[in-house]
Amino acid sequence: MTVRAAVVIAAGGHGHRMGGVRKQYVELAGEPVLARAIRPFLEVEGVEWVVVALPRDDAADPPSWLTALDPRVRTVAGGAERSDSVRAALEAVPGEADIVLVHDAARPLIEPAVIRAALEAAATGVGAVVAVPVSDTIKVVDGEGTIVDTPDRARLWKAQTPQAFPRSLLADAHARAADEGIGATDDAALVERCGGTVVVVPGDPSNLKITTPADLVLAEALLGERRQR
Repeated sequence: MTVRAAVVIAAGGHGHRMGGVRKQYVELAGEPVLARAIRPFLEVEGVEWVVVALPRDDAADPPSWLTALDPRVRTVAGGAERSDSVRAALEAVPGEADIVLVHDAARPLIEPAVIRAALEAAATGVGAVVAVPVSDTIKVVDGEGTIVDTPDRARLWKAQTPQAFPRSLLADAHARAADEGIGATDDAALVERCGGTVVVVPGDPSNLKITTPADLVLAEALLGERRQR
């Protein structure tokens, strides 16, 4: 069976930690971060739709480079929170889509092979989260800063995006969260709340999220390494 997939790109951020500059539009090696976040999905077989949730004031007049990127790309107005933006984009996903992949616009170094792995996992009927094992020791502390637990790091994974889900599973989870007034920065958490099964797909440590100017410098260096391979 051929799986038909849609991609939801959460690009509604306002760049508060980037000095007021919207990180999704910042250039990375000569191309906007958002464009680099989208391109790898366009290389994956089965991806038929890409819905980008932009800041509301940008959605009325999207950047020309974005609308010209690929005929599969369309834009919608995002919301106040990330979950609102994802929900708005999800509502624009055609009903024919079997799988929805949700990705952060600020992760421009995702590789097509990782996307394919997440898509294949979700095609079995479960949610799939791209993640990498935690390498640091993690401490759980109380409100006064006292350590109360040291979890076994062998069981800890650092979640990234994309996260992939059967469309109906994700839509139901978001609808329930909206009804209950619950927001989340992690779509898998909403699916987990509804009793859905979510598995981990091994990702790549280089799939970093651009949050600060220092992250941009690191991303430039990682891109340089890739060119030399």
